[in-house]
Amino acid sequence: MEQRKPVYKRIILKLSGEALAGEAGFGLNESIIEGVVDQLIRVHDMGVEVGIVLGGGNFWRGRQGTNMDRTTADHMGMLATVINSLAMQDAIEQKGVPTRVQTALNMVSVAEPFILRKALRHFELGRIVIFACGTGNPYCSTDTGAALRAAETNADILLLAKNVDGVYDRDPKTDPAAQKIDTITHMEVINRGLKAMDTTAITMCMDNDIPVLVFALSEKDAIVRAICGEKTGTLITNNPNGREGK
Repeated sequence: MEQRKPVYKRIILKLSGEALAGEAGFGLNESIIEGVVDQLIRVHDMGVEVGIVLGGGNFWRGRQGTNMDRTTADHMGMLATVINSLAMQDAIEQKGVPTRVQTALNMVSVAEPFILRKALRHFELGRIVIFACGTGNPYCSTDTGAALRAAETNADILLLAKNVDGVYDRDPKTDPAAQKIDTITHMEVINRGLKAMDTTAITMCMDNDIPVLVFALSEKDAIVRAICGEKTGTLITNNPNGREGK
C-alpha cells in the first residue's frame, strides 16, 4: 500500500467542542479525543507543523438561553476552550509529543500567553501548539480565532473538522435534496449565505488567501487524509480551479 505523504507543511486544525463531546453533547469523550490524537501524532511524525484551535461548546455555548451579558458569556466560552485545550495537551503528551497551550487571555499559571514568535519557535522545535480563548475578544467566534491564527502563523491551510462532511447548498438536516459542494470560493460562500463558518472568519481567510477545508471528523483517518491532499470534504479557496493550498 502506498504510503501517504503530506502536501502541507504547516496547518491549523479547528475542532469544535461539540465534536469532542460525541453523542453525549457535553463534556469530553475519551475515545474521540484518542482518535484525534492518534491522527495528529501520525501527521506530526510526517514532519507537519500542527496548530490546533478548539471551541468550547461542549461546556458553554453562547448565552445558554439566558439573558446574560454577551461579553460575560463570551468570556465564559473562552474559559471553556481552555478546559478542552488542556485536555488535548495532556492526551497528546501522553503519546510522547511535546505540546504547548497558548491563550489569548492571560492565565500564566496554566498556559503561556499567545506570543507569535514563541509559537513559531515551538513549531520549529517540533511541538504541537494549541491556541485557546479564540481571539481573546468578545463578539468573535473561535472560527475567527482559527482564521486569525492561520493568518498570523502563515499556515498553508485551515482545516475545519465538523459533524458534517462538507459544505452543502442547503441545510442537509432539513432538506434531503441538499447537494454537497466539492470546491467553492470564499466570496461564493459569503454571497450565498452558506453556513461553513462565520462571515468574519471566511472574510479573513479570503483577504489573506487562506484555503479552508471543511470535512467530517467522523470519517476514518479524516485528518490524515485531509493533510495528505486526498479528495475529501469541501475546499474553500480563492483558486476555484484547483484543490491545492497556497
